[in-house]
Amino acid sequence: MESRFRVLFLITCVIMLSGCAATKNLFGIGDDEAPPPSSAPPGEVVDPQVERREIKEPAIDREDFEIGVFAGIMNIEDFGSDASYGVRIAYHVTEGFFVEATAGQSEASLTSFEVLSGGALLFEDRTLTYYNLNLGYNVLPGEVFVGEGRAYNTHFYLIAGLGSTNFADDDRFTVNFGAGFRFLLTDSVAIRLDFRDHLFDSDILGREKTTHNLEGTIGVTMFF
Repeated sequence: MESRFRVLFLITCVIMLSGCAATKNLFGIGDDEAPPPSSAPPGEVVDPQVERREIKEPAIDREDFEIGVFAGIMNIEDFGSDASYGVRIAYHVTEGFFVEATAGQSEASLTSFEVLSGGALLFEDRTLTYYNLNLGYNVLPGEVFVGEGRAYNTHFYLIAGLGSTNFADDDRFTVNFGAGFRFLLTDSVAIRLDFRDHLFDSDILGREKTTHNLEGTIGVTMFF
């Protein structure tokens, strides 16, 4: 009798265990395999793959001297505008400051009085020649990108100084100031755009006054 109860108990246990296993599979609670651990560190959502592009960046030559030529237009007050040209040499004291010596020349046109008088010239020699010694400062160094693989160094600078102007057979003390833009084409060659105002006293027309003589030029310089 006792043996029959043991057999009946074992059979009941087996049926119950089988039912529990079936119930787990039915509701998706089975021992499924866990997903493989992610190789990405926690918190990283995107793995950026940025391809670096090579840029060749010309730099100013290690030498401190800069020499070049320029040409442009100069407006001589009361005498119209004409072509101007000259040479300049600079010494770069630091990355910011540089000292520059400039010599330039232009020609004065006829005044309205000379034109209306039928050719009566106020003076014969119409050549204006100036010599300046200036101090410049690079206020905005930067870069200009051309295409995807080339960068050029640039400088925007302010400049001012003193000098002498020979005009109408007379030497005149001159103050000049302006601004410029230097574009480094290669390591040692630069293109420059300059705008200057040359101020000197003049009494050619009978009344002494301070004249403003504006000049805009483009030039090429080399570092050595």
